[in-house]
Amino acid sequence: MFIRIVISLLVYHGFLLYIGWNLWKGIKAFRPDVRRRWLVVLSAGLLIAAWSMIFRFVFSEYAWAHWAAGIWLIFAYLMVLVLPLTNLTVVLLRIFTRIDRRKLTRSVSAAALALTVLLGAFGVFSAYSPVVLTYDVKIAKPALDGRKSMKIVMAADMHFGALSGPGHAKRMVRLINEQSPDLVLFPGDLVDDDIVQYVKQGIPEILKGIQAPVYASLGNHDRLEAGDTELIDTLEESGMTLMYDEVISENLPVTLIGRKDRTDPSRLSVAKLASQADPASPLVLLDHQPYELELAAEAGIDLEVSGHTHRGQIFPANFITNRIYENDWGYLRKGNMDSIVTSGYGFWGLPMRMGTRSELTVINVAFE
Repeated sequence: MFIRIVISLLVYHGFLLYIGWNLWKGIKAFRPDVRRRWLVVLSAGLLIAAWSMIFRFVFSEYAWAHWAAGIWLIFAYLMVLVLPLTNLTVVLLRIFTRIDRRKLTRSVSAAALALTVLLGAFGVFSAYSPVVLTYDVKIAKPALDGRKSMKIVMAADMHFGALSGPGHAKRMVRLINEQSPDLVLFPGDLVDDDIVQYVKQGIPEILKGIQAPVYASLGNHDRLEAGDTELIDTLEESGMTLMYDEVISENLPVTLIGRKDRTDPSRLSVAKLASQADPASPLVLLDHQPYELELAAEAGIDLEVSGHTHRGQIFPANFITNRIYENDWGYLRKGNMDSIVTSGYGFWGLPMRMGTRSELTVINVAFE
Protein backbone atom coordinates (compact mmCIF):
# COMPACT_ATOMS: atom_id res chain seq x y z
CA MET A 1 0.00 0.00 0.00
CA PHE A 2 2.81 2.40 0.96
CA ILE A 3 4.68 1.66 -2.26
CA ARG A 4 1.55 2.36 -4.32
CA ILE A 5 1.09 5.70 -2.60
CA VAL A 6 4.72 6.66 -3.24
CA ILE A 7 4.48 5.66 -6.91
CA SER A 8 1.22 7.59 -7.31
CA LEU A 9 2.78 10.71 -5.78
CA LEU A 10 5.84 10.42 -8.01
CA VAL A 11 3.67 10.07 -11.12
CA TYR A 12 1.47 13.00 -10.05
CA HIS A 13 4.43 15.30 -9.43
CA GLY A 14 6.06 14.12 -12.65
CA PHE A 15 2.91 15.29 -14.40
CA LEU A 16 3.21 18.65 -12.61
CA LEU A 17 6.79 18.93 -13.82
CA TYR A 18 5.60 18.24 -17.37
CA ILE A 19 2.95 20.98 -17.13
CA GLY A 20 5.39 23.44 -15.57
CA TRP A 21 8.04 22.81 -18.22
CA ASN A 22 5.54 23.46 -21.02
CA LEU A 23 4.15 26.59 -19.38
CA TRP A 24 7.65 27.96 -18.85
CA LYS A 25 8.57 27.30 -22.48
CA GLY A 26 5.43 29.12 -23.58
CA ILE A 27 6.18 32.11 -21.34
CA LYS A 28 9.77 32.27 -22.57
CA ALA A 29 8.57 32.29 -26.18
CA PHE A 30 6.70 35.55 -25.56
CA ARG A 31 9.01 36.99 -22.90
CA PRO A 32 12.56 35.70 -23.53
CA ASP A 33 13.93 38.12 -20.93
CA VAL A 34 11.70 36.84 -18.12
CA ARG A 35 13.69 36.33 -14.92
CA ARG A 36 14.14 32.93 -13.32
CA ARG A 37 12.46 34.02 -10.10
CA TRP A 38 9.19 33.78 -11.98
CA LEU A 39 9.95 30.10 -12.53
CA VAL A 40 9.93 29.73 -8.74
CA VAL A 41 6.60 31.56 -8.57
CA LEU A 42 5.18 29.34 -11.31
CA SER A 43 6.38 26.17 -9.56
CA ALA A 44 4.98 27.26 -6.21
CA GLY A 45 1.65 28.16 -7.81
CA LEU A 46 1.40 24.77 -9.51
CA LEU A 47 2.17 22.94 -6.27
CA ILE A 48 -0.45 24.89 -4.33
CA ALA A 49 -3.02 24.33 -7.08
CA ALA A 50 -2.15 20.63 -7.33
CA TRP A 51 -2.82 20.11 -3.64
CA SER A 52 -5.98 22.22 -3.61
CA MET A 53 -8.03 19.03 -3.68
CA ILE A 54 -7.13 18.62 -0.02
CA PHE A 55 -8.75 22.00 0.70
CA ARG A 56 -12.06 20.57 -0.49
CA PHE A 57 -12.13 18.14 2.43
CA VAL A 58 -10.32 20.18 5.08
CA PHE A 59 -12.40 23.32 4.45
CA SER A 60 -15.59 21.67 3.20
CA GLU A 61 -17.73 24.33 4.88
CA TYR A 62 -16.30 26.97 2.51
CA ALA A 63 -17.43 27.14 -1.13
CA TRP A 64 -14.07 28.59 -2.26
CA ALA A 65 -12.31 25.33 -1.30
CA HIS A 66 -14.60 23.33 -3.59
CA TRP A 67 -14.12 25.81 -6.43
CA ALA A 68 -10.33 25.83 -6.03
CA ALA A 69 -10.21 22.03 -6.37
CA GLY A 70 -12.71 22.04 -9.24
CA ILE A 71 -10.85 24.67 -11.27
CA TRP A 72 -7.55 22.87 -10.79
CA LEU A 73 -9.07 19.59 -11.99
CA ILE A 74 -10.43 21.32 -15.10
CA PHE A 75 -7.02 22.79 -15.82
CA ALA A 76 -5.20 19.49 -15.23
CA TYR A 77 -7.62 17.58 -17.46
CA LEU A 78 -7.26 20.12 -20.27
CA MET A 79 -3.48 19.91 -20.00
CA VAL A 80 -3.71 16.13 -20.45
CA LEU A 81 -5.60 16.73 -23.70
CA VAL A 82 -3.74 19.74 -25.07
CA LEU A 83 -0.06 19.44 -24.08
CA PRO A 84 0.78 16.10 -25.78
CA LEU A 85 -0.86 17.37 -28.97
CA THR A 86 1.10 20.62 -28.65
CA ASN A 87 4.42 18.85 -28.14
CA LEU A 88 3.80 16.50 -31.05
CA THR A 89 2.95 19.44 -33.31
CA VAL A 90 6.16 21.23 -32.38
CA VAL A 91 8.27 18.12 -33.05
CA LEU A 92 6.69 17.50 -36.46
CA LEU A 93 6.98 21.13 -37.56
CA ARG A 94 10.62 21.25 -36.53
CA ILE A 95 11.31 18.12 -38.58
CA PHE A 96 9.42 19.08 -41.71
CA THR A 97 9.67 22.90 -41.79
CA ARG A 98 12.30 25.57 -41.31
CA ILE A 99 10.21 27.92 -39.17
CA ASP A 100 12.22 29.92 -36.64
CA ARG A 101 12.10 28.04 -33.32
CA ARG A 102 10.93 31.03 -31.27
CA LYS A 103 8.20 31.89 -33.77
CA LEU A 104 7.17 28.27 -33.91
CA THR A 105 6.96 27.95 -30.12
CA ARG A 106 5.09 31.25 -29.89
CA SER A 107 2.55 30.28 -32.56
CA VAL A 108 1.93 26.80 -31.17
CA SER A 109 1.66 28.18 -27.61
CA ALA A 110 -0.95 30.71 -28.73
CA ALA A 111 -2.90 27.96 -30.52
CA ALA A 112 -2.66 25.72 -27.43
CA LEU A 113 -3.99 28.53 -25.23
CA ALA A 114 -6.91 29.16 -27.60
CA LEU A 115 -7.71 25.43 -27.74
CA THR A 116 -7.58 25.19 -23.94
CA VAL A 117 -10.00 28.09 -23.54
CA LEU A 118 -12.40 26.71 -26.17
CA LEU A 119 -12.39 23.19 -24.73
CA GLY A 120 -12.83 24.55 -21.21
CA ALA A 121 -15.76 26.75 -22.22
CA PHE A 122 -17.40 23.87 -24.09
CA GLY A 123 -16.93 21.52 -21.15
CA VAL A 124 -18.42 23.94 -18.62
CA PHE A 125 -21.33 24.66 -20.98
CA SER A 126 -22.00 20.91 -21.33
CA ALA A 127 -22.08 20.58 -17.54
CA TYR A 128 -24.36 23.52 -16.77
CA SER A 129 -26.70 23.38 -19.80
CA PRO A 130 -28.71 20.17 -19.42
CA VAL A 131 -30.76 18.57 -22.16
CA VAL A 132 -34.06 16.73 -21.75
CA LEU A 133 -34.11 13.16 -23.08
CA THR A 134 -37.34 11.20 -23.56
CA TYR A 135 -37.94 7.44 -23.50
CA ASP A 136 -41.19 5.57 -24.15
CA VAL A 137 -41.72 2.26 -22.34
CA LYS A 138 -44.60 -0.20 -22.05
CA ILE A 139 -45.41 -2.17 -18.93
CA ALA A 140 -47.59 -5.20 -19.54
CA LYS A 141 -49.54 -4.71 -16.33
CA PRO A 142 -52.42 -2.43 -15.36
CA ALA A 143 -51.67 0.66 -13.29
CA LEU A 144 -52.78 0.45 -9.67
CA ASP A 145 -55.21 3.34 -10.17
CA GLY A 146 -56.43 2.19 -13.59
CA ARG A 147 -54.77 4.92 -15.67
CA LYS A 148 -53.46 4.06 -19.12
CA SER A 149 -50.26 6.09 -19.00
CA MET A 150 -48.06 8.24 -16.77
CA LYS A 151 -45.10 10.55 -17.10
CA ILE A 152 -42.03 10.10 -14.93
CA VAL A 153 -39.17 12.59 -14.73
CA MET A 154 -35.94 11.06 -13.51
CA ALA A 155 -32.70 12.75 -12.49
CA ALA A 156 -29.66 11.36 -10.72
CA ASP A 157 -26.16 12.41 -9.74
CA MET A 158 -27.08 16.02 -9.08
CA HIS A 159 -24.21 16.27 -6.56
CA PHE A 160 -25.78 19.44 -5.19
CA GLY A 161 -23.34 21.54 -3.21
CA ALA A 162 -20.89 24.34 -3.95
CA LEU A 163 -20.26 23.53 -7.63
CA SER A 164 -23.70 22.24 -8.55
CA GLY A 165 -25.29 25.10 -6.68
CA PRO A 166 -28.56 27.03 -6.42
CA GLY A 167 -28.55 28.16 -10.06
CA HIS A 168 -28.28 24.58 -11.30
CA ALA A 169 -30.93 23.47 -8.81
CA LYS A 170 -33.38 26.18 -9.91
CA ARG A 171 -32.79 25.19 -13.53
CA MET A 172 -33.66 21.59 -12.68
CA VAL A 173 -36.85 22.54 -10.84
CA ARG A 174 -37.93 24.69 -13.78
CA LEU A 175 -37.25 21.91 -16.30
CA ILE A 176 -39.11 19.36 -14.18
CA ASN A 177 -42.16 21.57 -13.75
CA GLU A 178 -42.25 22.32 -17.49
CA GLN A 179 -42.76 18.60 -18.10
CA SER A 180 -45.80 18.43 -15.74
CA PRO A 181 -44.83 14.94 -14.53
CA ASP A 182 -46.99 12.57 -12.51
CA LEU A 183 -43.97 11.37 -10.58
CA VAL A 184 -40.34 12.45 -10.03
CA LEU A 185 -37.61 9.91 -9.24
CA PHE A 186 -34.11 10.66 -7.94
CA PRO A 187 -32.05 7.42 -7.88
CA GLY A 188 -29.07 8.58 -5.86
CA ASP A 189 -26.14 10.97 -5.42
CA LEU A 190 -28.29 13.93 -4.53
CA VAL A 191 -25.54 15.65 -2.53
CA ASP A 192 -21.82 16.10 -3.10
CA ASP A 193 -20.41 13.84 -0.35
CA ASP A 194 -21.86 15.80 2.58
CA ILE A 195 -24.82 18.05 3.33
CA VAL A 196 -22.80 21.07 4.51
CA GLN A 197 -22.82 22.91 1.18
CA TYR A 198 -26.18 21.40 0.22
CA VAL A 199 -27.73 23.25 3.16
CA LYS A 200 -25.55 26.40 2.98
CA GLN A 201 -26.42 26.90 -0.71
CA GLY A 202 -30.16 26.78 0.11
CA ILE A 203 -30.87 23.71 -2.06
CA PRO A 204 -33.60 22.26 0.22
CA GLU A 205 -35.86 25.29 -0.21
CA ILE A 206 -35.31 25.30 -3.98
CA LEU A 207 -36.26 21.62 -4.38
CA LYS A 208 -39.52 22.21 -2.52
CA GLY A 209 -40.64 24.03 -5.68
CA ILE A 210 -41.06 20.75 -7.59
CA GLN A 211 -44.77 20.45 -8.38
CA ALA A 212 -45.05 16.66 -8.27
CA PRO A 213 -44.46 13.82 -5.76
CA VAL A 214 -40.72 13.14 -5.44
CA TYR A 215 -39.22 9.79 -4.40
CA ALA A 216 -35.50 9.20 -4.00
CA SER A 217 -32.93 6.56 -3.10
CA LEU A 218 -29.37 7.10 -1.90
CA GLY A 219 -26.13 6.80 -3.88
CA ASN A 220 -22.50 6.22 -2.97
CA HIS A 221 -21.90 9.97 -2.49
CA ASP A 222 -24.89 10.37 -0.20
CA ARG A 223 -22.74 9.49 2.77
CA LEU A 224 -24.86 7.96 5.51
CA GLU A 225 -23.09 7.07 8.74
CA ALA A 226 -24.51 4.29 10.92
CA GLY A 227 -27.17 5.64 13.24
CA ASP A 228 -27.05 9.10 11.66
CA THR A 229 -30.41 10.28 10.36
CA GLU A 230 -29.36 13.87 9.55
CA LEU A 231 -28.88 13.18 5.83
CA ILE A 232 -32.25 11.47 5.43
CA ASP A 233 -34.00 14.13 7.53
CA THR A 234 -32.42 16.92 5.49
CA LEU A 235 -33.38 15.33 2.17
CA GLU A 236 -36.94 14.68 3.31
CA GLU A 237 -37.17 18.31 4.44
CA SER A 238 -36.35 19.12 0.80
CA GLY A 239 -39.77 17.79 -0.19
CA MET A 240 -38.90 14.23 -1.18
CA THR A 241 -39.67 10.77 0.20
CA LEU A 242 -36.47 8.83 0.86
CA MET A 243 -36.64 5.13 0.09
CA TYR A 244 -34.04 3.22 2.02
CA ASP A 245 -34.67 -0.44 1.12
CA GLU A 246 -38.37 0.29 1.07
CA VAL A 247 -41.41 -0.64 -0.99
CA ILE A 248 -44.17 1.95 -1.49
CA SER A 249 -47.40 1.69 -3.47
CA GLU A 250 -49.91 3.70 -1.45
CA ASN A 251 -51.55 6.46 -3.52
CA LEU A 252 -49.33 5.60 -6.49
CA PRO A 253 -50.07 4.13 -9.93
CA VAL A 254 -47.03 1.84 -9.57
CA THR A 255 -45.12 0.09 -6.81
CA LEU A 256 -41.82 1.85 -6.12
CA ILE A 257 -38.85 -0.06 -4.74
CA GLY A 258 -35.95 2.07 -3.51
CA ARG A 259 -32.70 0.25 -2.72
CA LYS A 260 -29.85 1.19 -0.47
CA ASP A 261 -26.67 1.84 -2.42
CA ARG A 262 -24.41 -1.01 -3.43
CA THR A 263 -21.75 0.30 -1.01
CA ASP A 264 -24.09 -0.36 1.93
CA PRO A 265 -23.39 -3.92 3.18
CA SER A 266 -26.75 -4.07 4.95
CA ARG A 267 -28.89 -3.61 1.85
CA LEU A 268 -31.41 -6.28 0.92
CA SER A 269 -31.32 -8.18 -2.35
CA VAL A 270 -33.63 -7.01 -5.11
CA ALA A 271 -35.43 -10.37 -4.92
CA LYS A 272 -36.08 -9.89 -1.19
CA LEU A 273 -37.48 -6.40 -1.78
CA ALA A 274 -39.57 -7.47 -4.75
CA SER A 275 -41.09 -10.27 -2.67
CA GLN A 276 -42.66 -7.59 -0.47
CA ALA A 277 -44.62 -6.21 -3.44
CA ASP A 278 -47.61 -7.48 -5.34
CA PRO A 279 -46.11 -9.10 -8.47
CA ALA A 280 -49.22 -8.15 -10.44
CA SER A 281 -48.51 -4.44 -9.93
CA PRO A 282 -46.05 -2.46 -12.10
CA LEU A 283 -42.71 -2.63 -10.25
CA VAL A 284 -40.36 0.34 -10.64
CA LEU A 285 -36.92 0.03 -9.05
CA LEU A 286 -34.63 2.88 -8.02
CA ASP A 287 -31.10 1.45 -7.82
CA HIS A 288 -28.28 3.97 -8.03
CA GLN A 289 -25.65 1.71 -9.57
CA PRO A 290 -26.80 -0.29 -12.63
CA TYR A 291 -25.15 -3.60 -11.75
CA GLU A 292 -26.66 -7.10 -12.11
CA LEU A 293 -29.59 -6.12 -14.29
CA GLU A 294 -30.41 -9.78 -14.81
CA LEU A 295 -31.18 -10.19 -11.10
CA ALA A 296 -33.66 -7.33 -11.20
CA ALA A 297 -35.29 -8.77 -14.31
CA GLU A 298 -35.54 -12.21 -12.71
CA ALA A 299 -37.12 -10.64 -9.61
CA GLY A 300 -39.98 -9.31 -11.75
CA ILE A 301 -38.96 -5.66 -11.97
CA ASP A 302 -40.63 -3.90 -14.90
CA LEU A 303 -38.60 -0.68 -14.98
CA GLU A 304 -35.25 0.06 -13.34
CA VAL A 305 -33.90 3.62 -13.20
CA SER A 306 -30.26 4.28 -12.32
CA GLY A 307 -27.44 6.79 -12.55
CA HIS A 308 -23.92 6.63 -11.10
CA THR A 309 -21.98 6.15 -14.36
CA HIS A 310 -22.04 9.82 -15.51
CA ARG A 311 -21.38 8.11 -18.85
CA GLY A 312 -17.77 8.72 -17.94
CA GLN A 313 -18.39 12.50 -17.62
CA ILE A 314 -15.16 13.34 -19.46
CA PHE A 315 -13.63 11.75 -22.55
CA PRO A 316 -12.26 9.06 -22.74
CA ALA A 317 -13.79 7.73 -19.50
CA ASN A 318 -16.95 6.89 -21.44
CA PHE A 319 -15.10 3.94 -22.98
CA ILE A 320 -14.35 2.67 -19.46
CA THR A 321 -17.95 2.90 -18.22
CA ASN A 322 -19.11 1.22 -21.42
CA ARG A 323 -16.92 -1.77 -20.57
CA ILE A 324 -17.87 -1.89 -16.89
CA TYR A 325 -21.65 -1.67 -17.17
CA GLU A 326 -24.03 -3.63 -19.36
CA ASN A 327 -25.98 -0.39 -19.68
CA ASP A 328 -23.85 2.64 -18.85
CA TRP A 329 -26.22 5.13 -20.46
CA GLY A 330 -29.60 5.22 -22.13
CA TYR A 331 -32.10 2.41 -22.68
CA LEU A 332 -31.66 -1.36 -22.55
CA ARG A 333 -34.24 -4.12 -22.63
CA LYS A 334 -33.24 -6.93 -20.25
CA GLY A 335 -35.64 -9.86 -20.39
CA ASN A 336 -39.03 -8.35 -19.54
CA MET A 337 -37.46 -5.35 -17.83
CA ASP A 338 -36.63 -1.90 -19.16
CA SER A 339 -33.38 -0.38 -17.84
CA ILE A 340 -32.84 3.36 -18.16
CA VAL A 341 -29.55 4.90 -17.01
CA THR A 342 -29.02 8.66 -16.97
CA SER A 343 -25.65 10.35 -17.47
CA GLY A 344 -26.62 12.58 -14.56
CA TYR A 345 -27.90 16.06 -14.05
CA GLY A 346 -24.81 17.23 -12.22
CA PHE A 347 -21.13 16.29 -12.13
CA TRP A 348 -18.47 15.24 -9.68
CA GLY A 349 -14.98 16.58 -9.01
CA LEU A 350 -14.64 19.05 -11.87
CA PRO A 351 -17.54 21.23 -13.06
CA MET A 352 -17.30 20.19 -16.68
CA ARG A 353 -18.28 17.46 -19.14
CA MET A 354 -16.53 16.40 -22.30
CA GLY A 355 -18.24 14.04 -24.70
CA THR A 356 -21.28 13.85 -22.41
CA ARG A 357 -24.01 16.27 -21.38
CA SER A 358 -25.92 16.94 -18.18
CA GLU A 359 -29.44 15.69 -18.66
CA LEU A 360 -32.95 15.31 -17.31
CA THR A 361 -34.80 12.14 -18.29
CA VAL A 362 -38.49 11.92 -19.16
CA ILE A 363 -40.05 8.45 -19.21
CA ASN A 364 -43.49 8.06 -20.79
CA VAL A 365 -44.98 4.86 -19.42
CA ALA A 366 -47.89 3.10 -21.15
CA PHE A 367 -49.74 0.43 -19.15
CA GLU A 368 -51.55 -2.64 -20.48
